[in-house]
Amino acid sequence: MVYQTQYLFSTPDPGIFFYLFVFFSTVCSYNLHWFLTSHSIKPSQRIQWAHKHKHIHLVLFLVGIIGSGLLFFPLIQHWHWLLLGAFITFLYTAPKLPFEIFKKLKKIAIGKTIFLSMVWTYVTTALPLLVTFSTFTISAWLFIVSRFFLIYAICILFDYRDREDDKLDGIRSLITYLDEKGIDKLFFVSLILFVIATLMMYFHGHSIALIIILLIPGHITALLYTYAKKNNSDIFYYFVLDGLMMLSALIMLVISF
Repeated sequence: MVYQTQYLFSTPDPGIFFYLFVFFSTVCSYNLHWFLTSHSIKPSQRIQWAHKHKHIHLVLFLVGIIGSGLLFFPLIQHWHWLLLGAFITFLYTAPKLPFEIFKKLKKIAIGKTIFLSMVWTYVTTALPLLVTFSTFTISAWLFIVSRFFLIYAICILFDYRDREDDKLDGIRSLITYLDEKGIDKLFFVSLILFVIATLMMYFHGHSIALIIILLIPGHITALLYTYAKKNNSDIFYYFVLDGLMMLSALIMLVISF
């Protein structure tokens, strides 16, 4: 997805250190989150595996934090942008930490979904532009908005699946606050904003073919909405829905070769 931003806006290559930093930071944050997740109301192989193999998550968390820590130094001139990404990531996982000051974040109604969508959008769209000192054109801003609302729509489905667990843990989000109709409206408004931002990119130098590629994941997400609300399969969520976030980037990668 970082490559997609570079390809779309012809930015300089951010370099291997940046790509590795993103990789190790993802390993770090993902495994910390699952290390701190120990229960679920709904039976889940994912939760059972995570609970049984906490030591693996701990080891991978340590590998991630050491790797990203070492790679921080070659990128130190961008320290403020990197730390901003780390801070947003931390806000997503912080409510799971056993400290009272962080538990207060559970009460922020829009927090969980917004933080996760923000960090994925920031790291894969804005950060590659920032570390290469690229210009934030109108087209770039439209792409950032487009990606945010696509990722947000997908995150809504994850939050819908986890809403009972979030209620049990006292974590508030729009998904735990809204009723079914409200969730439906939020999901489709998010997708509509995604479509509008993506279509507007056409008027700022991008081809119809590219716009269609960018729209494909949103179309599939809309088609899967009803099914996703009734299906809790880990494979469906972590391969199909998660995969939709990178689908347009994969299509562009294949076409570019």
